Formats: sequence, C-alpha cells, structure tokens
Amino acid sequence: MRDSLAFSRRSFVQYSACGLIAPRLFTSPALAAEALAAEALASGENEVHGLSVFGDLALPADFGHFAYVNPAAPKGGEISLQVSSTSGNQNFTTFNTLNAYILKGDGAAGMGLIFDSLMTGNADEPDSLYGLVARAVRVSADRSVYRFLVHKEARFHDGSPLTAADVAFSLNILKAKGHPSIRQALRDLDAAEAEADDVVMVRLKSQRSREAPLIVAGQPIFSAAYYKTHDFDQTTLEPPLGSGAYKVGRFDQGHFISFDRVSDYWGKGLPVNVGQSNFDRIRFEYFGDRKVAFEAFKAGVFSFREEFTSAVWATGYDFAAVKDGRVQRATLPDESPMGTQGWFLNMRRDKFKDPRIREAIGLAFDFEWTNRNIMYGVYSRTVSFFQNSPMAAQGVPSPEELAVLEPYRSELSPDVFGEVYTPPVSDGSGQDRALLRRANDLFVSAGCKRQGSALILPDGKPFEIEFLDFDGALEPHTAPFIKNLKLLGIEARYRVVDAAQYKRRTDDFDYDIVTSRFGLGLTPGEGMRATFGSEAADMAGSRNVSGVKNKVVDALIEKALVVETREELTFICRSIDRILRAMHPWVPMWNKPNHLVAYWDLFSRPERSGRYEIGVLNSWWYDEEKAKRINFAGR
Repeated sequence: MRDSLAFSRRSFVQYSACGLIAPRLFTSPALAAEALAAEALASGENEVHGLSVFGDLALPADFGHFAYVNPAAPKGGEISLQVSSTSGNQNFTTFNTLNAYILKGDGAAGMGLIFDSLMTGNADEPDSLYGLVARAVRVSADRSVYRFLVHKEARFHDGSPLTAADVAFSLNILKAKGHPSIRQALRDLDAAEAEADDVVMVRLKSQRSREAPLIVAGQPIFSAAYYKTHDFDQTTLEPPLGSGAYKVGRFDQGHFISFDRVSDYWGKGLPVNVGQSNFDRIRFEYFGDRKVAFEAFKAGVFSFREEFTSAVWATGYDFAAVKDGRVQRATLPDESPMGTQGWFLNMRRDKFKDPRIREAIGLAFDFEWTNRNIMYGVYSRTVSFFQNSPMAAQGVPSPEELAVLEPYRSELSPDVFGEVYTPPVSDGSGQDRALLRRANDLFVSAGCKRQGSALILPDGKPFEIEFLDFDGALEPHTAPFIKNLKLLGIEARYRVVDAAQYKRRTDDFDYDIVTSRFGLGLTPGEGMRATFGSEAADMAGSRNVSGVKNKVVDALIEKALVVETREELTFICRSIDRILRAMHPWVPMWNKPNHLVAYWDLFSRPERSGRYEIGVLNSWWYDEEKAKRINFAGR
C-alpha cells in the first residue's frame, strides 16, 4: 500500500496546465454551435468518438458497453474499504480537506468519484479514452486544436447545466492553481475557450506531448458558478458541487468518508457507464495502523481489503469467517506493469551525491533472505523503473538503443553502454560477506573511511541515514537492511512519524530515504517528466522523490513524449531505464503480478476484470442473496 501514479480509468489522469482565458459569449448558442460545426467540417477537422495515444482505438463508435462489465448488474448496497492508493495531496491515514486537487492539506480519498471528465478510459486498453461529457471530439488536421462537443444533457448535481464554459474554467483553474503535478502535466495546454454552450475549444502548443490531448480530456470538470463564491485553492470540508455518478455523503474528518450514488445521474445510460457504479454507497475507512485495520476487517468494520503484506496473506486468514466461507479470498490478475517500488535516496543531500555510495547502500539489502524469511517467497525482485513491461532494459543496448544513446555518450557514464545494472543475487544468508566487502570497497573509492566502527563521509561527518515512514509495516523488512548498514559503519535508523508530518516532510524533500511506489503504464508519457524530470526535482510535492536531475534523461523524455510509434517509445524508455539504473537513485524492492484481495461474501462480479484494472468499485455489485446468507452485520 504505497502512493501510486497509476491512472484511474474514471479520470485517466489527474494532472493540469495554462493561463486563464475568458470564454466567448454568444447571443444565440444554438445558431453559434451550428455555424461552428459547418466551419469545422469545411476546415478539414476529423470527428472521432475517442482518443488514443497512437490512434489505435479498439471500440467502434456504436459500442454498447465495455466488454468486462455486466450490463444487467443490479444497483444497491454498500462496499467499504481501506485507503490503498493515493494521488495529489491525498494521504493514507487521514484527511482534513475535500479539495484533492491542490497541494495544501490532506485530501480525502475517492473525491474523483464525484467529478465527470470529458472522456474516460477502457480498462482493456492501455491508453485510449471514450466520450463521457464529450459526445465526440473534432481534431484539426495538424492535431493542435481539439473541439470537444459537450452532451447537452450533462448536469451538475444541483440540476444546473454542465457547459463548455465549465470545462474551460476547470482546465484553466487547474493549470493556474492546481496541484504542482497537475500544473506540470497541463503545460502543453495553450488555450481553453467555450465557443458555444456545447463546444469547448482546446488549443495545444506546437511542440506538445503525444499524451497532451488525453491529459486534457481526463481532467475533472468543476462548476464555474460554484467557484464564483468559493476559493478553489483553499482547503475545505464543504462538499464541492460535482456531476459524476456519486456525491459526497456522510464523513468524519480523518476517520471515514462515504459517497452516495446519484440515482438521477445524467450520464448513467452512456456506453462508458453501463454496468458500472453499481454500489449505492462507497465508503473509505482510515486507520493509522495496518494491524488495527486488519482486526477491523476481521470484525466486519469494512467489507473489502486488498492485502499488501505477504506474511498476513500467508498466515493471518485463519479466522472463523474465512473458514466458514463468510470471507472470500481471491488472486486477481492484472496485465498492467506492476510498478516500481523501492527505497529512494534523496540525492539532493550531499551524502548521496556520489553514485558509488548509492550503489554500495543497495548492496546491503539482502532481498533473497527477506523474501524467504519475511515474505514467504511470494515476491520477485524489482530491477527496472519499467518493471514487467516491454520498456524494461535487458542485457547490453540493442542497435536501436545505441542509436538513441550515442549522441549523448560524452555526457553519460560508461556503465550505460554495458550490461544494464541489475542488483546481484545474494547467498540468502542475510549477511552476504562478498556483497558487503564490495560495498565497503565502493565506499572507500568514493572517499569514505572508517574511524573505529563508524564510516566517515568525505566531508568528515559520520555517515548517518534515516529511513522515514508513516507506519511501521516495512520495519521488519528494513531492520536487517539497517543491520547490514551498521556493519558497514553507517548509523542507520527507521523513523515513523504521523501522516501529516510525513506529508509535510516529503512535500519539502526533508528526508534521507523514503519508500515510494509508482507505475508508468504501458505507454509512459507525462508520468516520466513528473517522476524523473529536472523541473520536478525542485517542485514541492512532486513525485521526483530522489531528486533526479539529468539533462540526457530530460532530453529523452521530451523525445518520448512526441514519438509517433510505440516501437520508438519502447527504445527510448529502455535507454532512460539504463541511465537511471546506472545512477543508483534507489534500492529496488519487490513486485508480484496480481492482486491479493479478501472480502466479506456480499458481492458478485463480472466473468472477468479489465485487462489493466481489477475494477472493484467500477464493475462489482452488491448481492442481496449472499448478504442475507451470511447475515453480515457490518459496522
């Protein structure tokens, strides 16, 4: 359970960009829309029902519903779950604001449920969007102008129309005042204007990224009228006005928040919504401790749990409700890249400047011992920033990768052009002496020296490291790592702080080492700039937790954002992977290619999940007969 950049299929991206532009005003919106349509067709615009990074939509314009949903799924009941992923300003253990789209505060989970976007994703495709608020989009011949045609039936929850002016307002306010990661992602938005009540024109910069139209189309849409009397960039516990399938229900700050299904939701009959949003209520529970959370699940305080602790999965599910079938367990496949998880070293700090020091630290972690003794052997070692995807580098550079890298040879470590760095396999003893000797040699070559039992940095200071976390779940995994670091003379410690302090310190990059998890998907794009870009390294609250600043990485990311084929993208990403792995900005952890879930037997689900999302909140449903059979009491 770590922070993740994995995109929600409901909003696809939670990013943003560009200056405020006043919408045009028309005395006759209907006549204006007709005139614009005629003008658009005459100018060579192409009208499409969806957008894809490489233009390869899988579904026709007349599709009835996504293939992984049950179109006849009943509505009703409640699902309750623990917070297991975050984005923006959200936090795993508490919340103090319902504004999840700015840097300030700790945003509540699930706020994306209340906002519609222009388009939404298909969980069977890695990078395609289909019409939600937008019934279609007209794309100019040079793909610099996108005119989204807004459903005239679109409504906010108070019954007011959702118009192109609201879309333009939302894009502009997000670019101007949104969370830094949103502002950065919308950097290629040049203008957003309402040309009619049902036509919003989006103009992109000439050198825009390939992903820019999808980022724009995936943004939440806010009510411009609502924010005339509310400050967008302030924290608040007043539920904002939305337009989606859910609205904010009861909540208790820092403890739980629920969302109630909108029975007269304007878009419930759209193909992208059929068979989805089936629960009458979705409730997120907050816990400051995982052990307490597990006990709460066992007691029926909440009904669905994704398990992230292998020891608990292997030994903890022996309670009565599992034995008698009232709690079910399942292993759900997911074809998405499993993401990258590791201990990330803050290279902004002098003690981590030298890559030899960073590599040496990594050699002190014995994955083989940890996996066997703590994680029951269920994990595989993560080695790549593009783990379990075609973008992961292997062996020596291919001719295609060399063609990408050669122009920058003088600026890169020679290691980039050899075998890609892979953490060595230990002897599994927990204290591999050969690896520790190698680590010591690296420290010495970097100018460190021993004084008694202490390792002294080149600047004469004792080498001290603090592992910062917001709960103690990883302490058993970190303790043997720390033990080996101490053998090398490093005074290492594991420190747990409350969630609010953790967020403040990570937003300000005030740490030595933190754990992070992110996924870049099958079509890496803007996420790379947010995670590895030099600009993000200095941006408060960014995902560039290690502070990667490398001109070649920046240049290759820019190339990756504009290539025309997936093949080109693959070779560029493999090249980026080689450079990053040679830098040693992290100590990679582990991964598994599935989701381990447990749930009280209250639910039914479609025959299969989407290929790239298990879709519990989207496509599962409450089963009254099952609920009666187990007599589930709940809270």
